[in-house]
Amino acid sequence: MQPRSYRCGLDAAIDVIGGRWKSLVLWALHEKPLRFGELKRSVRGISEKMLIQSLRELEHDEIVHREAHAEIPPRVEYSLTERGQALNTALLPLGDWGETNMRHIAGRRGVEPAPQH
Repeated sequence: MQPRSYRCGLDAAIDVIGGRWKSLVLWALHEKPLRFGELKRSVRGISEKMLIQSLRELEHDEIVHREAHAEIPPRVEYSLTERGQALNTALLPLGDWGETNMRHIAGRRGVEPAPQH
């Protein structure tokens, strides 16, 4: 079996944000650090298991920073690293494209589009 290799930068980037939830977790953290419960409420529909898994993978890739505060009760906050902030910035045009095309995509896929703001 050959070791895995990336064919291009997009391949590497998609590997980091792949799946349904990671980009939504990144977006939830774009304004400020959040605790686990705040993140879970911000990313509607994500299970606790998937949020834990996504956070661990993003932390492993140095996209998200986990900070445990020595308090009682314990408090853990998640924030974007510098690399994570740069990734979020790179995702902005993709989000804009999605907003522009959401109704069309939703119609083709039989999905309910998000309400317009």
